[in-house]
This record gives sequence, structure tokens and C-alpha cells, in this order.
Amino acid sequence: MACFVSHTTIDCHDAFALSEWWKTALGYVDLDDDPSSAGDEECMIRDPGSDHRLLFIEVPDAVLPEKRFHLDVRPRERPQAEEVAWLVAHGASVVADRRGQYGPGTGWVTLADPEGNQLCVLRSPAELAAGS
Repeated sequence: MACFVSHTTIDCHDAFALSEWWKTALGYVDLDDDPSSAGDEECMIRDPGSDHRLLFIEVPDAVLPEKRFHLDVRPRERPQAEEVAWLVAHGASVVADRRGQYGPGTGWVTLADPEGNQLCVLRSPAELAAGS
């Protein structure tokens, strides 16, 4: 089974200011359980109708990369490790493995598709529910 888009990530210099701008432009709102604040390095907003989410992440680079948008995907049925292996077997390549970066059961794996476009593979809904 395939994975699904969890959210779209946007690299930026000021996550809060840019998320506030896009909230106004799109009519999006803060997450109910995780509102954004000035100074936050990561700010997520969502469409109250569709629940589509945008995540703004601050990057330290003085010049932002050309490819500032990427998809974060979540496996539908397989665990994260199996999804990563499946995608690699189908032409993706591992760019960075950040699993466990913030402790057990955290993190993601950054992959590149066959043309070099990056995506991040998150933990599955079952892994999230199990706290693993």
C-alpha cells in the first residue's frame, strides 16, 4: 500500500511570521493542541475544512535553497522502516536518517526521488498511536 501526504514543509527564516502570513492568505488556523508563537522554529497551520497542513521550518542558511517545499509522507499500512525500504527499492535514495534524533520513536528519514526532489518519511499512524 502507498503512503499519504501528512503535510507540506516550507523552509524559511522566520517560521512564525511566515505562518501568520499564510494563515491570513489561506484562511488556515493554528493546530488546536499546538498553537504557534513568536520565536518558534517550527510552526504548523491547517485548513479548517480539509485539514491540509503546512509546516514552516526555520533553516540557518543565509540564502534559502531553491527547493524550499517538500512533502512529508506517512505510511498508510507499513511501519516507517518498511516504507523507507520500499521507497528505496523503487528508486528513492536516502539523503539523511534522522530517526531517534529527539529520543526513541522520533524523527524521520529524508529521501530523494529519482530526480532529486526530497521528501521526508514520518512514522505511521499505528507507530504514533503505539508511542513507538
